[in-house]
Amino acid sequence: MEKKQIRNFSIIAHIDHGKSTLADRMLEVTGTVPERKMKDQLLDSMDLERERGITIKMQPVCMNWSFGDDEYILNLIDTPGHIDFSYEVSRALKAVEGVVLLVDATQGVQAQTLSVLELAREQGLAVIPVLSKVDSPLARVDEITAEISILLDIDEGDILSTSGKTGEGVEELLNTVVQKIPGPQSEVEETRALIFDFQYSDHRGIVLFVRVVDGEIREGQKLKFSAAGETFEAKEVGIFTPNEEAKASITAGEIGYVVSGIKKPGIVGVGDTVLNARSTLEALDGYMEPRPVIWASVYPESQDDLPTLRQSLERLRLMDSSLSYEEESSGVMGRGFRCGFLGMLHMEIITERLRREFGIEIIVTLPTTVYEITNKKGEVKMVYTPNNFPDDGQVDLIREEWVTATIIAPSEYMGGILQILHEHEAVVITTDTMPDGRANIVAEMPLREMMRNFFDKLKNVSSGFASLSYTHGGYKDAEVTRLDILIAEEIAPAFSRIVSKRRVEEEGREMVAKLKDLLPRQQFVLKIQAKTQGRIIAGEKLSAMRKDVTAKLYGGDVTRKNKLLDKQKKGKKKALSRAKVNVPHEVFMKVMRSE
Repeated sequence: MEKKQIRNFSIIAHIDHGKSTLADRMLEVTGTVPERKMKDQLLDSMDLERERGITIKMQPVCMNWSFGDDEYILNLIDTPGHIDFSYEVSRALKAVEGVVLLVDATQGVQAQTLSVLELAREQGLAVIPVLSKVDSPLARVDEITAEISILLDIDEGDILSTSGKTGEGVEELLNTVVQKIPGPQSEVEETRALIFDFQYSDHRGIVLFVRVVDGEIREGQKLKFSAAGETFEAKEVGIFTPNEEAKASITAGEIGYVVSGIKKPGIVGVGDTVLNARSTLEALDGYMEPRPVIWASVYPESQDDLPTLRQSLERLRLMDSSLSYEEESSGVMGRGFRCGFLGMLHMEIITERLRREFGIEIIVTLPTTVYEITNKKGEVKMVYTPNNFPDDGQVDLIREEWVTATIIAPSEYMGGILQILHEHEAVVITTDTMPDGRANIVAEMPLREMMRNFFDKLKNVSSGFASLSYTHGGYKDAEVTRLDILIAEEIAPAFSRIVSKRRVEEEGREMVAKLKDLLPRQQFVLKIQAKTQGRIIAGEKLSAMRKDVTAKLYGGDVTRKNKLLDKQKKGKKKALSRAKVNVPHEVFMKVMRSE
């Protein structure tokens, strides 16, 4: 098949704008999936994706389409819409020549629409603007069409209208894909393919998802990874329809899979190039390494499950290259793993998969961001756990990562949005009015504040109408400090955290009050205190358990009673001098779950 008959494209959009539903209709119209096998969100294969109605993993599919007298292969990659998974989107865009930019006719351009459009433009991809959900009674077709026209600087007649529910406009869209998205170009005859994703199979090892850029990959061919240098044999090659369909070979311009048979972790990397075993060709431009945005510790509820948790994280790492982890230990929780995630939703998805797919009961600590610490000696180090955060007297400068957030919302919610931006230490850069009258706010804020339930608060204050996207904007000076919790005048490392100096007293009081309710009483009065910057900022006392040592007396001189009470008093004083309270595992679990 000639290269001009292949079209590779992706659907990009804000979350919940109908990407997966439109992909369903494409599969139906092209006859890729028989009607009897069709179901909603067909390309979303994970239970979590179907339950939440969101796409988490990109999914390629190959469709056949006739236009005029020619037959075309349309390779579609369905992408996630949530900001946490923009790394998935960037990888998909490297494997295609064009995108369908989908905008919900009931909601209009959203913050993430602008973000994914910028990604596509950076790659130099052809963009086909499309309105979705035009059959909805709430659709504002003319208004949103004008908005897209201004955004892209194009004629309104170039914007297509579709409905993923009824199938309206899908055939016209497929014809436009053939006409406007260029066919793939090949530079050399020798094999060269880009790995844009991979999965792990117990029986077949690592299955590579590749875009063949040059030459072809045949079953049985000897290949190698450019970066790793490891050689392997292609056990099977094929395309996605959307299930794997084996072929004798996949050629330049095609998107497909290669079964490597490799079962060792750490060899395959997203963005690596597959070459002939003896090739001297240069590697293709790959991807930047995904950079964790937040860190959290994951512990098994039972330490007996530690090996299972380690194996589960290794398996998930093979399925999700953006997950990172390293082993650590805690006095209260025992051994576990410090994991890096792309955002709060990514963390939620990974921890839920650990529970569901691997059957492990886990405890997840509060997430933290990374801080750049310069000590008094001028040494710079990166700290991403509170226990490694130095005391204030040892620190010369603390810097933290900031983000540039874009918020689009109806103008009547501006007051509430500006209020929560102030509460989260944000600096408003610009406020504009969009063509449809909505406000477009650009603000800078610390990443730690973005992760402090900012998105949930934004949705609450805007009645769900606000949309948010953000990009990383470098490091700035941070006004943060370490908050320690002392139990019986000893620091409990499990409860240490890094907090804003503005909120340190409030958080200290909350934590002390919470522990007073949860900690078991001791034989002595138990002090619970919050400490920061060398001073105690909050404290509570948990009264001692009292045993009536005089209960066995039945008369006699009062000195006998006083003697027993004095003995008890000395015993409590001795116990207090040796006080070392072991915080029960259950207390830590309750604190983490309550937060």
